[in-house]
Amino acid sequence: MDFLTHHEQETRPWGFFERFTLNEPSTVKIIHVKPHQELSLQTHHKRAEFWYILTGIGEVTIHGLARPAKAQDEFEIPAGASHRIAAGPDELSFLEIALGNFSESDETRLEDDYGRNSPAA
Repeated sequence: MDFLTHHEQETRPWGFFERFTLNEPSTVKIIHVKPHQELSLQTHHKRAEFWYILTGIGEVTIHGLARPAKAQDEFEIPAGASHRIAAGPDELSFLEIALGNFSESDETRLEDDYGRNSPAA
């Protein structure tokens, strides 16, 4: 995977680990989306994002292309790309690694089901 330059897997006697970043400016979150809810359709200009689905099923839309999402799926979101994630019938949880200058004010909402405007509220 080219998006995360230090995404590697290392084997140990007890199993293995995956490293996603190494000494890079990044912000890491675990985001929980309620059943049948979705994040805003949004863009960021100063950061790219990597999403790793932990639990649940849903749909990820990047640049207008909707794809199914399930546990262990990975998605790369380049800076400037419109994107959103929607949960299916159960809660969907995912790991988000934001690479670059992180600020909630770098979020431009294109669509929002909750009537919010940019920046994030």
